[in-house]
Amino acid sequence: MSIIIKNGQLLTNEGELQIAEIYIENGKIIEVGRSLQRAADEVIDAKGLLVAPGLIDLHVHLREPGGENKETIATGTLAAAKGGFTTVAAMPNTRPVPDSKEQMEKLHKRIEATGAVKVLPYASITIREAGKELTNFNELKEAGAFAFTDDGVGVQSADMMLQAMIKAAEADMAIVAHCEENTLIHKGAVHEGQFSKEHGINGIPSVCESVHIARDVLLAEAAGCHYHVCHISTRESVRVVRDAKRAGIKVTAEVTPHHLLLSEDDIPGMDTNYKMNPPLRGAADKAALIEGLLDGTIDFIATDHAPHTAEDKAEGMELAPFGIVGLETAFPLLYTNFVEKGMMTLKQLVDFLTVKPVESFGLAGGVITEGADADIVLIDLNQQEKINPETFLSKGRNTPFTDWECKGWPVLTMVNGKIAWSKGSVTA
Repeated sequence: MSIIIKNGQLLTNEGELQIAEIYIENGKIIEVGRSLQRAADEVIDAKGLLVAPGLIDLHVHLREPGGENKETIATGTLAAAKGGFTTVAAMPNTRPVPDSKEQMEKLHKRIEATGAVKVLPYASITIREAGKELTNFNELKEAGAFAFTDDGVGVQSADMMLQAMIKAAEADMAIVAHCEENTLIHKGAVHEGQFSKEHGINGIPSVCESVHIARDVLLAEAAGCHYHVCHISTRESVRVVRDAKRAGIKVTAEVTPHHLLLSEDDIPGMDTNYKMNPPLRGAADKAALIEGLLDGTIDFIATDHAPHTAEDKAEGMELAPFGIVGLETAFPLLYTNFVEKGMMTLKQLVDFLTVKPVESFGLAGGVITEGADADIVLIDLNQQEKINPETFLSKGRNTPFTDWECKGWPVLTMVNGKIAWSKGSVTA
């Protein structure tokens, strides 16, 4: 099967847009050029569209196995494709947890059978994410684990985290951390700030996150381990990561679109679509996250896509589960609110969602070049529409961005040269 994508606009290394054609054969990019003299089985006319590498999200929750009422591998990966993502990394807080070779192998079979995009499954650091006994890192690596995390739960024991980092370093794998000191949570449901005071809700202080990161970067230095910080949210955390990088510690970090776009000041009363963990922090924290992303302290953007049922989210601010969906809205939100407003370039945004996660974890992909997998997204930068949760392909509708007017919507996503999702007819 051969395909030509013609008339598309590709970003150059200098960040300029130029018209080019891409010839694809058997799932691989064979040639990229201005006017290719090749016949193909199928021609896709991308006139007026940005042609970019498939987006990569290294922090999603697909809920399967065990939470299929909230999301499945099939629905989550189809939502990813609609959002322009061709690779996602699935967190292990499922039931059962992928904490053994057998569970990891079962998970891979399910991904292969039902996934619409590429899925990199995390394995847990500890058995059942209970924080009491380490998993077998070597066996899980052999079974296809992407990296190790107890996401959703901070590893509370410093000794256990150190031993995990030593084993991860020996296996040449990364430790990926949800950073939260349990003794400082105080049953909090939102950030400890003005909103929590006004509404009489227990708050989660910023130090709850930053103290764990400070501990872990020193443990990572001692172990010689690649340490990655999930969904960084506070200015103190940014400072700690910046200092660690200056010290030569191998630490990387991600930030979510919602923490870049919202603060506690934006929460309109007791709306649980604004409840996530880490919570929306103060305006100064949001500013520090943007600064940290632009200066390289924070390496890339990840959605922390976390679908929940409407019934779960209806339980009220103190009892409802943490989390919002993000796969189908990430690019339009970021393009509209950062690129269109001149706060970052289009190339920076695309890099934060492609090249940067690839570089951080030593992955393949993230570029359109000869010999690479044909993982490609076509995006209409001029298309403008409101975010409507009723159109989501994810089972989750839990978003704080309903009715936000956005530009820059994906119209076609291709994985290994096959169309995983398209808005309409694509053949010229």
